[in-house]
Amino acid sequence: MFWKKDINPKSEPLKVLLRRGAFFDSARGRTIPFKLYYPSGEGSPGKMPVIIWSHGYGGNRDGAGFLSRYVASHGYVIIHLTHTGSDSSLWEGKPGHPWDVLRKSPITRAMTVERFQDVPAVLNQLPGWAAENADVGALMDLNTMGMSGHSFGAMTTQAMAGENFPGDDDAPAGELVSYKENRFKAAIAYSPVPIRKLVAETPEKHFYGPISLPIFYMTGTNDDSPLEGFTYDRRVVVYGYTGAAEKYLLVLKDGDHMVYNGTRGKLEANPLREPHEDFIKVMSLAFWEAYLKNDAAALEWLNGGAKTWLGGAGELKTP
Repeated sequence: MFWKKDINPKSEPLKVLLRRGAFFDSARGRTIPFKLYYPSGEGSPGKMPVIIWSHGYGGNRDGAGFLSRYVASHGYVIIHLTHTGSDSSLWEGKPGHPWDVLRKSPITRAMTVERFQDVPAVLNQLPGWAAENADVGALMDLNTMGMSGHSFGAMTTQAMAGENFPGDDDAPAGELVSYKENRFKAAIAYSPVPIRKLVAETPEKHFYGPISLPIFYMTGTNDDSPLEGFTYDRRVVVYGYTGAAEKYLLVLKDGDHMVYNGTRGKLEANPLREPHEDFIKVMSLAFWEAYLKNDAAALEWLNGGAKTWLGGAGELKTP
């Protein structure tokens, strides 16, 4: 069924360990907490690709553990970041449901740019951190890195992959800014985010067209925006205008917004949560195996057998 006999969405072949800490960007006076998933040294396959994870609005480094444990168990080091200012501190300790609180907390340009700047700040410090923490650092292949994230973290991923964004309020009309990070080889955006405020008369291809990394977008037919209310079809627009030659899109039937985070938030229980998580885990792994480990069998499966496995549970578009 899969590209390897030992692939199983319910099985994690290597023991996964966790480590918490924080990076400090002295240029901005900014702390960036992290949570790291990595296989124990026993049975691990030597140097492993490194994947960065960026959380959604109001989230933190603890989200999406089901996904990162699974992928890490197949020989990856995954680093979850907390983006201070757009994290769970916005609602923790405040009365009311977190989503209601977040709806009253506007997403600012400064908040967005801080997120974008967090990623290269962490990448710049990883070599030194790896040298000081040799037990984990010895496992990290810093020349083979991927970027990923959910919702606001998907937008962060889109930025790192090459998406252009409108300049600030003082910029000339129509000016676009790139935050592309050339140290990444591939990316996955879970619940991709469309540009909300378009520059007047600027075609959408000018925003998404410069995305050039191999990229996998995942969404679902119930993947509405919890904060703004737009429906999943607007997320698909990002895929449609992406310029990358190697781009993928998974649309899960009845898939909702929070399944990628591993928690329900304010959504009702979804009886499809478990099979959806299985699809997300295995297809994410296949993509990383293909584009970070150059596994030809994984690439062939992703472009063929994956559709058979998915069946009527959704739609998979491949290059």
